[in-house]
Amino acid sequence: MPPFPKPRFAYDYDLAAELAALRAYPKQKPDRKIPRKSANTLLLATWNIANLGVQDRLDTDYALIAEMIGWFDLAAIQEVNDDLRGIEAIHSKLPARYDLLFSDASGNQERQAFLYDTRKVTRLKEVGRLSLPPSELASIKIPGTTTPFPGFDRGPYIGSFECGSFRFALLNVHLYYGSPDPTDVDRRTLETFAVAWWADRKHRDKRSYVPEILPLGDFNLPKAEPGDAIYKALVSRGLQVPPHSSQIGSAIASDSYYDQIAFFPGTTKDRFTGASNVFDFDGALFADLWKQRPGSPFLSYLRYHISDHRPLWAEFQTT
Repeated sequence: MPPFPKPRFAYDYDLAAELAALRAYPKQKPDRKIPRKSANTLLLATWNIANLGVQDRLDTDYALIAEMIGWFDLAAIQEVNDDLRGIEAIHSKLPARYDLLFSDASGNQERQAFLYDTRKVTRLKEVGRLSLPPSELASIKIPGTTTPFPGFDRGPYIGSFECGSFRFALLNVHLYYGSPDPTDVDRRTLETFAVAWWADRKHRDKRSYVPEILPLGDFNLPKAEPGDAIYKALVSRGLQVPPHSSQIGSAIASDSYYDQIAFFPGTTKDRFTGASNVFDFDGALFADLWKQRPGSPFLSYLRYHISDHRPLWAEFQTT
């Protein structure tokens, strides 16, 4: 989990001013608006926070990150390092009603985590890593490749929750990236198909503790459209991904659609309000730095102190 290079220039920001800019941004750009919390809805988010626990963020950085997470009832977080200082610092900045749940470390010394508002969301009993037994690995195959599925590099993390009458399980993923080499793309595609295959099986199994499965997180998905191999693998077993209303990508540098929230037709889709979007905090934060140092210096500061990914959210009815 190598950190991004620490910016070599000095920059001091005023926390109160940056918090005000974050809160004002949806008013300036209505298509970035995040719904208000409601007793009858669940605001669900996913966010890859770059190298969390590895990079030496400021106390004020954690306050800005926590501000955005606090807009949601439940957030799935990726790139949490084995060193828990980052996720615990964010947790400490949230209201006391927020609880933290995290996995053990797997590939790249990464954990996955959930932060959730206990006034709205109750954790249920099924929690743990997704691991396919050797006898099932041969079922994970895609046409056109002979690459065998070796298992997950960073095993997806399952958390089951209840909000109102909505009982669901989240499958928090940070899937393999590797490189653009065809062998690595095959492996990433196989991991994506394995998520879809497992979720479909659990969704249809009458013995499932919670049949409503929502895979979410960083799929390293370049384009959420037909023709993309990763997207094809994700939707191959019936999962659907809602379009983002502003059509902004979640990866800041490339605008790729790496991060997704997926669900099956039926109960979960019926609860989906149709509201889903990426929040591009990079359009709100550190505006004076952008004026001083536009382009790469701004991005290097942003990805080190906040993240190189934007949060993605979706809203669901809970009654």
